[in-house]
Amino acid sequence: MARYIGPKTRISRRYGEDIFGSGKVLKRNYPAGQHGNNRRRKQSEYGLMLAEKQKAKYTYGVLERQFRNLFEKASAKDGVTGEVLLQLLESRLDNLVYRLGMAPTRAAARQLVSHRHITVDGQVVNIPSYSVKPGQIVAVREKAKSLEVINAALAGFNHSKYPWIEWDENVKGGKLLHLPERADIPENIKEQMIVELYSK
Repeated sequence: MARYIGPKTRISRRYGEDIFGSGKVLKRNYPAGQHGNNRRRKQSEYGLMLAEKQKAKYTYGVLERQFRNLFEKASAKDGVTGEVLLQLLESRLDNLVYRLGMAPTRAAARQLVSHRHITVDGQVVNIPSYSVKPGQIVAVREKAKSLEVINAALAGFNHSKYPWIEWDENVKGGKLLHLPERADIPENIKEQMIVELYSK
């Protein structure tokens, strides 16, 4: 399946923030290219909404069709559509592996899932988009517990960072306690603009 594999810093500079969670500080927080530092051009309202959707897609590593399907799913559920959309994105297996500190980035988390290093309730799941339900436990597979990439990512990671996840060192995994409230999701995404874009 197609994924963005181009220069990540270029995308981060476009939005002026670390989109991919690499932890790198942007030396120049304006778009790349000859006219990147030219601030005179004002973006239209539609352009701002589209940029917000693109930022969310890049942040969570989701393709357009997947994103639209998630939006339609969020629209059909009770609650505020934008918040439900973010909850659906947050409950993806690759995102939870990243949130639990098993991988340094979501792309690395997706690879761990695809390579069958992650279990959900003791069963190996290799689908990054798998939707984890509250109460389920996401853990490192027994065979993968000695992997250097996982241990390096977990070293010094603050597991009390996210109140909706509970870490258990004994199983090297964590339980999704409940879906996160909007205030608990740290991503700088204006989800209401995405809702307005799809409602046009």
